[in-house]
Amino acid sequence: QVQLEESGGGLVQAGGSLRLTCKVSGGTISDTTMAWFRQAPGKGRDIVAAMSSTTKTYYGPAVDGHDRVTISRDDTKNTLILQMGNMEPEDTGVYFCAARPGPRIVILPTFYNDWGQGTQVTVSS
Repeated sequence: QVQLEESGGGLVQAGGSLRLTCKVSGGTISDTTMAWFRQAPGKGRDIVAAMSSTTKTYYGPAVDGHDRVTISRDDTKNTLILQMGNMEPEDTGVYFCAARPGPRIVILPTFYNDWGQGTQVTVSS
């Protein structure tokens, strides 16, 4: 079990950018498959992007293609990063960092063992 702490959320205008980070403790990020999920008001958690322990990446339909979003990690800081640009009001929601052991990326939140508390992202039009 690892502990996850997100930061970097906030209010941004449409077209703007945000950088979310997720600090991992109690484990090594390079041994863990990580993902970002977004939960819009009144909806479930949708996968935004994921990175396997072997650094394969996946971008979900929630971000309409990965041209606007990049997932990366900094192994020296044990930190997962989500860089978002050209943001749209539809990107609004609580963004959660999640982790699961092993190299396999899965898109359903059920299969992630550990979760952060979430960080609010609001995009104004």
